[in-house]
Amino acid sequence: MSAEVVSALLLSIRVAVVATILNAIVGIPVAYALARRQFWGRAFVDLLVTLPLVLPPTVTGYYLIVLFGRRGWIGAPLYALTGWTVAFTWYAAVIAATVMALPLLVRPARAAIESVDRSLEQAARTLGRSEWRTALEVTLPLARNGILAGLVLAFTRAVGEFGATLMLAGNIPGRTTTVPLAIYTATQTGETADALVLVVGLTAVSCVVLLVAGRLGARAA
Repeated sequence: MSAEVVSALLLSIRVAVVATILNAIVGIPVAYALARRQFWGRAFVDLLVTLPLVLPPTVTGYYLIVLFGRRGWIGAPLYALTGWTVAFTWYAAVIAATVMALPLLVRPARAAIESVDRSLEQAARTLGRSEWRTALEVTLPLARNGILAGLVLAFTRAVGEFGATLMLAGNIPGRTTTVPLAIYTATQTGETADALVLVVGLTAVSCVVLLVAGRLGARAA
């Protein structure tokens, strides 16, 4: 494999791992809140989380530029304070992957949490457990297979993210070129051997992940 292929593989793994960790930190509490709490704006949160599933990735990427670009709502104050911009760095690839993969964690995690018998939670509450201790000690452990399935799917989506990453992070060799971007570049430049290696590798990873997610989902049912 060429140095460019190895660099793309390593970057994709790093981006996917960080994005999956961020998804776990954000997505599991969101899934729990949507499954167990009634609050103002709940429907809006649900809509916001689900939108990346139905919007074209380039549209999501545009919204991310509006937020995190050098002149964006968040990016402009950040650049004014530090002189640093998120756009066209590997951090931008992490943000894009996190946003695009979040629905694939939240939806199965929410379904798994909703399937937990509420009487078990009520029993824990009668024994003096707070809501959060009940969630950590009863609800989430019982919903773990669904949550793990969501994390696995989110990881795969992060590895395969293309459109939003291209919009926010660009395609800079050795800096922001992930596997999907490397496949696109190799195809455009006629480097069919590199493209084939990356395509086969990504397909194999996706097949394994789908099998694992399917088994975890079946156990959660």
